[in-house]
Amino acid sequence: MIERKNKRTAKIGIFAVAHATYWAQFDGLYDNIMGFHKDFCDMVEKNDVEVVDFGMIDSSEKAYDVVPKILATNVDVLFCNMVTYATSSVFAPIVKEVNKPMVLVALQPRAALDYTKANTFMQLENDNICSVPEFTGVAIRLNKKVNDVIIGCLYNDDEAQKEIAKWCDIAKVLHDLRGARMGLMGHTMEAMYDMHADPTAISAAFGLHVPLLEIDDAVRVYKTVTEEEIAEKIKIIDAEFDMPNPKSDPITLKLTDEDKYSAAKTAVALDKLVEKYNLTGLAYYYEGEDDSIQRKVSSTFIVGNSILNAQGIPMCGEYDIKTCVAMLIMDRLDIGGSFAEFHPFDFSEDFILVGHDGPHHLKIAEGKPVLRSLKKFHGKPGSGASVEFKIKEGPITMLGITSTYDGKFKFVIGEGYSKEGPIPPTGNTNTRGFFKPTTKEFIKKWVMEGPTHHYALGVGHHAETISKIADILGIEWVIVR
Repeated sequence: MIERKNKRTAKIGIFAVAHATYWAQFDGLYDNIMGFHKDFCDMVEKNDVEVVDFGMIDSSEKAYDVVPKILATNVDVLFCNMVTYATSSVFAPIVKEVNKPMVLVALQPRAALDYTKANTFMQLENDNICSVPEFTGVAIRLNKKVNDVIIGCLYNDDEAQKEIAKWCDIAKVLHDLRGARMGLMGHTMEAMYDMHADPTAISAAFGLHVPLLEIDDAVRVYKTVTEEEIAEKIKIIDAEFDMPNPKSDPITLKLTDEDKYSAAKTAVALDKLVEKYNLTGLAYYYEGEDDSIQRKVSSTFIVGNSILNAQGIPMCGEYDIKTCVAMLIMDRLDIGGSFAEFHPFDFSEDFILVGHDGPHHLKIAEGKPVLRSLKKFHGKPGSGASVEFKIKEGPITMLGITSTYDGKFKFVIGEGYSKEGPIPPTGNTNTRGFFKPTTKEFIKKWVMEGPTHHYALGVGHHAETISKIADILGIEWVIVR
């Protein structure tokens, strides 16, 4: 019943390059090559992106003419389709003037020439790699960057198609970072120095806006929630969660009807808050007085925020906007993005529990997530419904965004595995995280990179993809190994 609120999408610009002299020399070559170009555009479009085809650029004049057109379309990523040899004069004006991620694509139609029939025409149809070093070399001389080169076959090449898909996912991240509205509500949890972040620095680094909200903004929409809206939200909660009896933790209860109702009402209020302020995401923390409506609302966010995370709206506790941005990046890569930190080691089996007491990404749960009532939220005021699950078993990726001494941001990235096995029945998420060479050695390397104690947790191994995003944004990064 939980569907993404907004489709993941991006705008991909594509232009083909070639050497115009060939067209008069080899009848039919242009038509064949433009057929290959169309097939490549179709391949890209299958990744749920909008393709803007700028056609054939086979002279320096056309290169200069196409620059304002590319700038006007505001694409997220540019693919330079190396359809045959091209002089670098057709590329230099574009790479110099267009400050967008640039990927050279050299996908030849044939896996190999038919050497019994090989001729110059066939070679030119498959000469995709020939000018790649010329292009990369010229980019460097212009102090510009080629972000990647994809080499392979145009047809029946799974690896090449995966690389194209990866760049389409990167484009979706960039598309939704630009102009995003990542709200801040409340204040940093007292004494958590690593949570502090300057909203202007966030805007400068990621191209987004940080609306500053009050807890009373949430209270106002909370007061407009109707019983009918609460009943509809309860249907979603009943369908999406298990509500088992408590196990070993004495502060847990079977979810009470009162806590379910409170969670559902606040979940509706959060939907209204997101809509009213056009939020892409929200980082929050607030305590409030005992028995105040502010505390009642702020202490019942967890269920509604977990649902919103699954709908593509990252919601992050403890006022941690840096991790909220990391969660957005993971969500737009379609790999989840739960709010996480380290919990106790298991030195006997060489893993560490990773999780948190706050909002989580339901789409990456292993099995059905659990709701429990908690008599108290450890370390924080309040009580009520809380979400418990572990993420899918298999490869996992962590992305922490931290600040350096000079005030810049840094991506701390790691890969591991989610292992099968029980987790503590505490009403919080926990996953058995295994890391190489040993979990203890990995964690030691991780903490020495100066991360915050939070990070976004997703499924699959995507460290290299995330490092490419950091490169595009001009942010320092490290992959902990």
